[in-house]
Amino acid sequence: MEALVMAGQLILGLTILVGIHELGHMLTAKWFGMRVEKYAIGFPPKLVSKQVGETEYMIGMIPLGGFVKISGMIDESLDTASLNKEPEPWEFRAKPAWQRLIVMMGGIIFNVITGILIFAALTYMYGESYLLAKDVQYGIETNEIGEQMGLRDGDKIVAVNGKPLVEFQDVYSPDVLLGQNGSYTVERNGQQLNVPVPSNLIDKLADGNKVGFIMAREPFAVEAVKAKSPASAAGLQPGDRITQVGDKPVQFFHDFQQTLQAHKGKTVALQVDRAGEPVTLKATVDEDGTLGFYPKLLLPRATREYGLLAAIPVGAEKAFSVITTNIKGFAKIFRAEVSPSKALSGPIGIAQIFGGNFSWVNFWAITAMLSMVLAFMNFLPIPALDGGHVMFLTYEIISGRKPSDKFLENAQKVGMVLLLGLMGFAIFNDFFKLLFN
Repeated sequence: MEALVMAGQLILGLTILVGIHELGHMLTAKWFGMRVEKYAIGFPPKLVSKQVGETEYMIGMIPLGGFVKISGMIDESLDTASLNKEPEPWEFRAKPAWQRLIVMMGGIIFNVITGILIFAALTYMYGESYLLAKDVQYGIETNEIGEQMGLRDGDKIVAVNGKPLVEFQDVYSPDVLLGQNGSYTVERNGQQLNVPVPSNLIDKLADGNKVGFIMAREPFAVEAVKAKSPASAAGLQPGDRITQVGDKPVQFFHDFQQTLQAHKGKTVALQVDRAGEPVTLKATVDEDGTLGFYPKLLLPRATREYGLLAAIPVGAEKAFSVITTNIKGFAKIFRAEVSPSKALSGPIGIAQIFGGNFSWVNFWAITAMLSMVLAFMNFLPIPALDGGHVMFLTYEIISGRKPSDKFLENAQKVGMVLLLGLMGFAIFNDFFKLLFN
């Protein structure tokens, strides 16, 4: 079932983003009087289509992309039959270079606007929930990656890159994870220690060990119990506080999760504090090491509220931070500090980001992030991407000389080979990570 939820969110998210991206190309093209022959979400074979005026609107059966066919433009279709004739006034190639540039930027611009608007809307509706570093009174939990760096369970992080830590979420800041010479300052046994961040940290995190790298030690209670789950069968109730699993006391949620992993498929005794009264329950742990309840983490959270106008610049900042993070990530790859096989993901990897549990807030937050990633990737100066067209059009505007149609056609072919190779690598990489991680 979780796989279906992941796939459904992936298809819905990509359909929205691709539809908006191609809408940007189509509307700007029509604005300048260019003929748009086809607007397609998904790739053939054709599922449904409708002809409206000069444009065929189509939904394809392969929901992993889309395209707009503009008359007189050399694109991924490589339809060059009409290029031997004089350009018609409604063709792409007949328009001034600045108009063609705006059309090629249309999809990127629409994706950027979409990302900003979604982030702004989420900020306005839900505010920003955060955990103050001073409230992380029990210190942190870490895993083998943190231990290799020099972090220890119970450490209190007081500074990141030499700056005092105010909000706990800043321990995951791109400045420390993707930057150079990052460090954590921790308090341990009454002393302050400096823990350097290795330059290949993000490479290690890409192996699937992100959860638990640095987490606040948090007491917990039962928020809600899933129906037909081991927790429900055992008699767990909302408000219960689990204090012991088998013969091991547990105070923090991370400890509780680790203890359950050691009892997969087994029946264990749970010691529970229920409204101040001790209760003993028997529960059978799932094969995946869970009981089936939603935890309520008990460290206090604060919330920043925003008005509508204030939410827009905050949404823009969040949106563009996705692009800066991607730029830093690419720099890590080019410096050979991160392996491309660990940094790049295809459809399966993106579906896993959405996760197997559906939440509208989570869905829209990830969709906004992907909208900015799509804009960034399309702006790369690779032939067959929008950025390739932008590169050639910028050259034409500056030099006053248009590259020949033959050159553009060959560049498009090279770009298609590169993109198909990259797509094949990403999909193969997804399956490899799924099978061996």
